[in-house]
Amino acid sequence: MKFIGIIPARYASTRFPAKPLAMLGGKPVIQRVYEQVAGVLDDVCVATDDERIEKAVEAFGGKVVMTSVNHKSGTDRCYEAYCKAGKGYDVVVNIQGDEPFIQRSQLEAVKACFDDEATQIATLVKPFRPEDGFDALENVNSPKVVVNRQMQALYFSRSIIPFQRSRDRKDWLANHVYYKHIGLYAYRASVLKEITALSQSPLELAESLEQLRWLENGYTVKVGISDVETIGIDTPQDLERAEAFLNQHPELR
Repeated sequence: MKFIGIIPARYASTRFPAKPLAMLGGKPVIQRVYEQVAGVLDDVCVATDDERIEKAVEAFGGKVVMTSVNHKSGTDRCYEAYCKAGKGYDVVVNIQGDEPFIQRSQLEAVKACFDDEATQIATLVKPFRPEDGFDALENVNSPKVVVNRQMQALYFSRSIIPFQRSRDRKDWLANHVYYKHIGLYAYRASVLKEITALSQSPLELAESLEQLRWLENGYTVKVGISDVETIGIDTPQDLERAEAFLNQHPELR
């Protein structure tokens, strides 16, 4: 199978404008994401709607595709970029442009999901650890996932699922494996075309989680497991944390 990685990157951001061009360890964030992915997949490109990002990607020798300014999600932007980049790929991997420390093992884990011919869409989770504490589990910005015995997603929620009715909350993490969703997606190309044509669903609107649209419309989402903890950059404060992390790990420079 041939895999193409597409990195959606917008200049406009409510919490952190121009985030893809913010400097991290002397390189733009978007360059660090690109370099982490290059070589792991068969091809990679950045999908953007902004000429400043286009020029930055071209400056470091990366591939970039200009896309519409009207897309409402990274999934839609990925599909347009896939159509423009060429359709000789079986699977499209959607890599968030604010994950400069995404690891090869994570990309390999999501690729491995397609060893199962029934996989339509794949994503990753990371188990919460008891030492993470209840506050981390309760964080609404860290969606939780429940899976079936075939490691397919049953539901995604900002709430804690499952609710342990007969136990004190302080014991929940010690008595059940909860999964934190990692926002890395991969889609069979034919499925990506289909899901971009779907209207927003009631569950998606309720939780503000796009992946619920896919489940609500009957698509299966295969789940791979990763033990890697990365630092996503949503705010300037996250960038400071990422810079400190980079200073502690000079091998990543």
